Amino acid sequence: MTEAKRIAFRIAVFYIISGAIWIVLSDNVSMALSQQKLQLYFFFQRYKGWLFILVTGIIIYILVHQRTYRLLLSQRELVMKDVKLQEKTQHYQSLFQYNTDGVFEITRDGKVVSVNPEGEAILGFKEDDLKHMDLSSLVPENEKERIQKYFFAALQGEPQIYEITLFNAKRVERITRCSFIPIYINEEITGVFSILKDITESRKNEELLISSEKMSIIGQLAASVAHEIRNPLTSLKGFVQLMDQTKTYDEKYMEIMMSEIERINLISSEMLILGKKQDVDFVRTDIAEILNQVVLLMKAEAHFHSAKLKFNNKLDNPVFIKADPNQLKQVFINIVKNSLEAISSDGIVVLTLSREDGRVRIEVEDNGVGIDEERLSRLGEPFYSTKEKGTGLGLTVSFKLIEKHGGTIDIESEKESGTKVTVTLPVID
Repeated sequence: MTEAKRIAFRIAVFYIISGAIWIVLSDNVSMALSQQKLQLYFFFQRYKGWLFILVTGIIIYILVHQRTYRLLLSQRELVMKDVKLQEKTQHYQSLFQYNTDGVFEITRDGKVVSVNPEGEAILGFKEDDLKHMDLSSLVPENEKERIQKYFFAALQGEPQIYEITLFNAKRVERITRCSFIPIYINEEITGVFSILKDITESRKNEELLISSEKMSIIGQLAASVAHEIRNPLTSLKGFVQLMDQTKTYDEKYMEIMMSEIERINLISSEMLILGKKQDVDFVRTDIAEILNQVVLLMKAEAHFHSAKLKFNNKLDNPVFIKADPNQLKQVFINIVKNSLEAISSDGIVVLTLSREDGRVRIEVEDNGVGIDEERLSRLGEPFYSTKEKGTGLGLTVSFKLIEKHGGTIDIESEKESGTKVTVTLPVID
């Protein structure tokens, strides 16, 4: 039964019952009046129908008014809720349609339901094409297992953020930052939203910045390295001249000469490796070996500044990390170089390697001029430097590279007391 029929039925029942009650009461009143005052009896008989109509009309009006008011109020509330729902839908549609990141609605079985214009632009496919496409075809073979793991984790209610390389419509690789967000409807996960940002160009700019800073370091080290190579060359020249004059072969001199040649070879090889453009490749790496190579290169810089450079390895056994060796060398060369530039003659820079709680800890400590608290808080900002001719990019790049390796950089300093830079990196078995 509809609401209208229920209301009509109630009014009809009320009218019948009230009519019946009125008949019984009015008849009793008439009988009583007929026995007392005949004139009053005739008056009542004449107007009792009109009185019934008036009373029932008023009562029916009140009842209908109350019910109608409730209905209209309920209808008005429904209209307002509908308006708010439409506004909210338009808000979400605006967020979806005009988002600067690609937004994809994906079902539990991995089918695309909808995609915004930016998502179409990133992948180069129209929404209709994506709806009928196997999305795994856009993922490189070696990344499929990883993206499935993230997708299933999101279906369990755990939002995921990661970076992955995808193919666009032209089969060109694009580096993207992606997130999976579970869709809850009636407290049940019906699918996921995938938010996609193309970071290919920004990643290229990062690599250019890293490469530029690397070449800057090499240029700055060139003078001290040339000076370091010149010393063994002088020794070699002296021994060759001596052997030429005496026309004799001395085994002792040959050992010294070979040692000096090996030292020149090591220094020049490290400079060549540092300057060579290489693909970023995270491999199992002995952190102590990296620091030994850094110390070898920076000894020349230390001599140039009339300072001492020491390496204190507190590890009992080799410790391995997953890293790009060349990038870590760049970081530690930059840190040691900053320390050497901050100390006066006869100063000292100490590298200490240790391990704690599944992480390796590298401390670079100097007894230089230190940094005041105000400047310390701004270190790592692009183009902010404590040095007169510095660009501030060295530490910015270092922070980025250590972050990419899952590590941290912490800087402690006190004016006129020195600075300690602590780098931590996760250890692998």
